[in-house]
Amino acid sequence: MGPRTSRMVESLHRKRQDATLAWTFFRQWLKAPLTTAAVSPSSRELAIEMLRELPESPRRVVELGGGTGVFTEALLARGIPAEHLLVFELNETLHLHLTQRFPQARIVCADARDIVRVLHREKFAERGGVDAIISGLGLLSMSGDLQRQILLPAFEALAPDGRFIQFTYGPTNPVKSTVMRQMGLHARRAGFTLRNLPPASVYVLTRAVSRGIKPVAAQR
Repeated sequence: MGPRTSRMVESLHRKRQDATLAWTFFRQWLKAPLTTAAVSPSSRELAIEMLRELPESPRRVVELGGGTGVFTEALLARGIPAEHLLVFELNETLHLHLTQRFPQARIVCADARDIVRVLHREKFAERGGVDAIISGLGLLSMSGDLQRQILLPAFEALAPDGRFIQFTYGPTNPVKSTVMRQMGLHARRAGFTLRNLPPASVYVLTRAVSRGIKPVAAQR
């Protein structure tokens, strides 16, 4: 098999995999449209934008809302050791899909609001021991109260200079201004991609009093 044929076969395999993932995600959206953030999985281009905002050499990374595994795949490909990554997915079908797709990774079927308890249970990290959280949760559609219930324990889990990396389909920060003020958070719009359905922006949330860490660009 020549190089050109190999590339064609690889491209066909990738397209079939993408179609399978999209159908898996869409079926879960049909079952629970209020708890599934979108009708289609995130794109690899969005994953690149998200991972660009990781700090240099993170020791512990948590992913909230693993979905079909687009961000999980990118994190592992980036070189994050499987034992340094903990993925949350509340949907039982998607959780099973993730455990089968990434048998080397630690995937938990748990609520993001329980992050501190789960970190302790899994012996992954203590309070303040997580360097970054990659979030695929649909914060934009959540009430301020639910956003607070997720973000308060998330920032308990994060190190003082840790970062919460979130994508959104809206034009502005998806976290309500009242929640930002009450929690003393700062938001920075870090990226945008048209190559996602729908187009998405990336925001980085940090404690307003913390000093930022210079992000390291991900390889394209």
